Amino acid sequence: MIVVRVFLNGLIMAAEVAAVLGIAYLGYTHPFLFAAGTAGLVVILGLRLEILRLRHELPFYFEGARPPRLILVPLVGGVEALMKGVLAGLAALFTFAGTDSDRLFWVAVVFAIVTYAGASILRGLSVSFRAEPWRWGFFRLSAPLGLAFSAGITALVGLGLMTSPSVSEIGWRLVWELPERPSISQVSELFFQIKQAFDDFVVMLLSQAMSREWARVAAIVVSVNVLTGFVASVYATVIAAVVRAAEERLP
Repeated sequence: MIVVRVFLNGLIMAAEVAAVLGIAYLGYTHPFLFAAGTAGLVVILGLRLEILRLRHELPFYFEGARPPRLILVPLVGGVEALMKGVLAGLAALFTFAGTDSDRLFWVAVVFAIVTYAGASILRGLSVSFRAEPWRWGFFRLSAPLGLAFSAGITALVGLGLMTSPSVSEIGWRLVWELPERPSISQVSELFFQIKQAFDDFVVMLLSQAMSREWARVAAIVVSVNVLTGFVASVYATVIAAVVRAAEERLP
């Protein structure tokens, strides 16, 4: 029985890794499909989780008073789920859409690592503290995963695996290389270059008041790359929830 359980647990772990790699590969090869799927997934999850959250929050916001009619709960929850779905879809698109295949490959690698780390954290919380993966992942995990993703991109730039263009290079491409009607991939590539240039500007500006190392840490926190953490947290939530459900059914 123990041998069977160990074997099945190994299969679950292998499936978890395969799911993470498959999600990152989908984003790398089909960014538009990935963005649409992300937006739809967030809306579907949000319709349930946002409504549950609002029902628990009403006593906090309306203590001692009559709470609003129940019809407002699904209405507000639905609007929030829709807005988060749009935001997640755009973040997913601008994360993986682009024209530099080498850069996008490394982005996919960092995204996979961050997503797997998020799923592992949720699994650990569930095992040790009986935390609910759906709620923790959807509402609490996006910020730390966003910081991890931003730090990963910064590390890649520092290692020379990604280039950080100057403002003059961006201006040249914007004026002379970008077509009159650019594609979404071209706009996304330019947007990434602008993000990197902005991060470098933040480092240069903060270096006047602190060490360059701490300035880089601050730039990681304020980088637009942090938004990708919400995308990673959604997939980490789904993977962790499925893994925990499978583990709890082991003989």
